[in-house]
Amino acid sequence: MRDLKQIVKAYDVRGVVPDQWDEALSGAFGAAFVRVTGAEAIVVGHDMRPSSPGLSRAFAEGAAAQGADVVEIGLCSTDQLYFASGKLDLPGAMFTASHNPAQYNGIKMCRAGAAPVGEDTGLVEIRELVESWTDADGAVSIPPAAGAAAPGRITRQDELQPYAAHLRGLVDLSAIRPLKVAVDAGNGMGGHTVPTVFDGLPLDVVPMYFELDGTFPNHEANPLDPKNLVDLQAKVREVGADIGLAFDGDADRCFVVDERGEPVSPSAITALVAVRELARAKAAGEEEPTIIHNLITSQAVPEVVREHGGKTVRTRVGHSFIKQEMARTGAVFGGEHSAHYYFRDFWRADTGMLAALHVLAALGGQQGILSALVAEYDRYAASGEINSTVDDQAARSAAVRAAYAEVPGVTFDELDGLTVTGDGWWFNLRASNTEPLLRLNVEARDQAAVAEVRDRVLAIVRG
Repeated sequence: MRDLKQIVKAYDVRGVVPDQWDEALSGAFGAAFVRVTGAEAIVVGHDMRPSSPGLSRAFAEGAAAQGADVVEIGLCSTDQLYFASGKLDLPGAMFTASHNPAQYNGIKMCRAGAAPVGEDTGLVEIRELVESWTDADGAVSIPPAAGAAAPGRITRQDELQPYAAHLRGLVDLSAIRPLKVAVDAGNGMGGHTVPTVFDGLPLDVVPMYFELDGTFPNHEANPLDPKNLVDLQAKVREVGADIGLAFDGDADRCFVVDERGEPVSPSAITALVAVRELARAKAAGEEEPTIIHNLITSQAVPEVVREHGGKTVRTRVGHSFIKQEMARTGAVFGGEHSAHYYFRDFWRADTGMLAALHVLAALGGQQGILSALVAEYDRYAASGEINSTVDDQAARSAAVRAAYAEVPGVTFDELDGLTVTGDGWWFNLRASNTEPLLRLNVEARDQAAVAEVRDRVLAIVRG
């Protein structure tokens, strides 16, 4: 019997196809999704991976067999699926493994209005149902639901144009100066969405790897890894682009490169977009709008937000925590260090495309270069995320805490892992949920201070 705990993660389903899961299991997930959500209708979409159409259709058929109508929107980005869930007010399922290699696939699920489904909001119940329907040999047998209605209808509907129109209605780029924009879609879903969203705007787009290919022939569709930005950086310099944009495989995250080919930190993008969303909210009469940021985002973010008349709420890492806090506080915007950006006007869901439009509007609305524009928001030096393989995560973290307990003036908090703050520096040490890793992030006034803190912590973690 397959161990579903290996593929059902905190926020989604993800694993190797067909070794860890296949179309039979996907159909069971579709049936369980309908039973747990009680949905009478759902919306389903998929990315460009070779296994995605079959898995997506099996899920739809499993859901329909439970009596739910299914709207298939076909090829789409993850944020396009969230748009459809919000617009149609239906629970949704997106088939993608985001930036993972070609042999992987997964399901991101949401309730109506793009509300997340995670381990605390239905995913455990879905997994347990599928487990109960799977025998020791891995065969799936789904018993009929009590009082089962007739099978639901499966219909097709294209939501790409409405998605593009919705985004462009939130950010006005009609009056910006012309910009040359290099875009690396990484053979992922950005190659599907960018041409439609950018069509007719004053943008000279230089496309890279727009061909949809889930085998990722050029590089992994994971811009968080610096090696996957190299081609975009070179193209920006080669063509003299004003800006470079890189999307991950399912195009829900967007990374930015300036006119020199230098990466712009997602924290600086968070601050830039926060300023624009604060101004918009205050113009609509909100006195002190709220911005959400996770605890690994730069200290520059809360500083900038306060300077522009907003307030911040600091959260754990992860989209479910961001979305919960946005719902609780009515926050207008949220950002993470991993380039996930969340908007109240987009059902509190994450959309890299909307963040990209904000950056283009800010850049094109003035005459300066991007590096100068973001300099105000990029105030500190940072290490980036450093992973260490360890035998005992808790013991290594405790050793770090014990060492810093002897340092005068430091403070500790354990909102998410261990955060230690000193004079002009801080670091966070978090355990991975899925691997024997500790993840370290350090920020300080300058690179020398970053290096000093980084080296001391790593010596303890790896010692």
